[in-house]
Amino acid sequence: MADTYGIGTTCVQGGYHPGNGQPREVPIIQSTTFKYDTSEAMGKLFDLEADGYFYSRLQNPTNDYVAKKIAEMEGGTAAMLTSSGQAANFLAIFNICEAGSHVVASSSIYGGTFNLLNVTMKKMGVDVTFVSPDATEDELNAAFRPNTRAMFGETIANPALTVLDIELFAKVAHAHHVPLIVDNTFPTPVNCRPIEWGADIITHSTTKYMDGHGAAIGGAIVDAGKFDWEAYAGLFPGLTTPDESYHGIVYAEKFGKEGAFITKATSQLMRDLGPIQSPQNAFYLNLGLESLHVRMPRHCENALKAAEFLEAQPEVTFVNYPNLKGNKYYERAMKYLPHGGCGVVTFELKGGRPAAEAFMKELKLIAIETHVADARSCCLNPATSTHRQLTDEQLREAGVPAGLIRLSCGLEDSRDIIADLTQALAAARKAMG
Repeated sequence: MADTYGIGTTCVQGGYHPGNGQPREVPIIQSTTFKYDTSEAMGKLFDLEADGYFYSRLQNPTNDYVAKKIAEMEGGTAAMLTSSGQAANFLAIFNICEAGSHVVASSSIYGGTFNLLNVTMKKMGVDVTFVSPDATEDELNAAFRPNTRAMFGETIANPALTVLDIELFAKVAHAHHVPLIVDNTFPTPVNCRPIEWGADIITHSTTKYMDGHGAAIGGAIVDAGKFDWEAYAGLFPGLTTPDESYHGIVYAEKFGKEGAFITKATSQLMRDLGPIQSPQNAFYLNLGLESLHVRMPRHCENALKAAEFLEAQPEVTFVNYPNLKGNKYYERAMKYLPHGGCGVVTFELKGGRPAAEAFMKELKLIAIETHVADARSCCLNPATSTHRQLTDEQLREAGVPAGLIRLSCGLEDSRDIIADLTQALAAARKAMG
């Protein structure tokens, strides 16, 4: 789509443009493989000399239509779908890292991603230094090493709800000649486009707001197409030297800034690791994307009303929502998220874990789920679920105290959400004695 179209138009019509007599909806190409008349024709695909498909572990037409839409929504030049948001983050980082590499990452990120960097990728020889999302420029600079290959953060951290200073992180990353990778899952490109603030690679758990209905797990990676890999060729040999596992191709040379990163991630990492999103899931994802621009304002409206309500309740110690006046990140949210952030609110009850347990047991409308960001409201206690692999010290560092409740406001009537919170708070009050 032309960049002159608004985000709503891109949500609805981006990515796929049917010709005369072709299906109006994105077709589901539910096939593992594709037929060719000659081995020469197929050989050109393996040599990356022609466009096309030969095996759905690498690429699939349905996936590519939807990935193209997400790239247009983010303002990027290329994108790919993955089996999950975790797969997207892993591929995005590992695409430019190898054993001996180092990553600088915000400490305030999703617990699973923290564990990916702090445990699993360390076993693969990739080291990490975590920095505060509120670190000064000097403090950020101090975290870099000669072997640093990427910087990572989340636009709105899950579940700490810290807001990343994207412009500052991008400035520091670029000063050290490495790209900034930003997970933009919570705000989605409807509420923030990190590329416009200097980010180079965007990741998503499409399972969340993009799908929006809890129907299909998936992830996405978008390349801004602006980072000059060849200018810092010594830092990124995977992109700037021949790939002997793929006919000696040099990705940055052949595909330029706009296509090198995604082409390598697809033809090399997806080939070898295989975390592809199914075409059926991509179809569901596209249905969600078509209404994303309509749903996000309602999620944000309900979250702000719930946050304002909770802030006034005597049982609540604190409420955390970036777009709530008085919040630590309010000014930063107004800069990066002026139209709203997301539908997630976190808060802590004065009675700690016992009060939180009583509160959640009493909920009727709001379900207890290990999920956020779909049409139905839900909540959980991160310390005993999504972040249970972290120590108490790591929980505090990530801004996730043990008694915290994460509330994801859905699309229901806000009065019904608040009514459910009201009666559950009464149970928490009894548990507090």
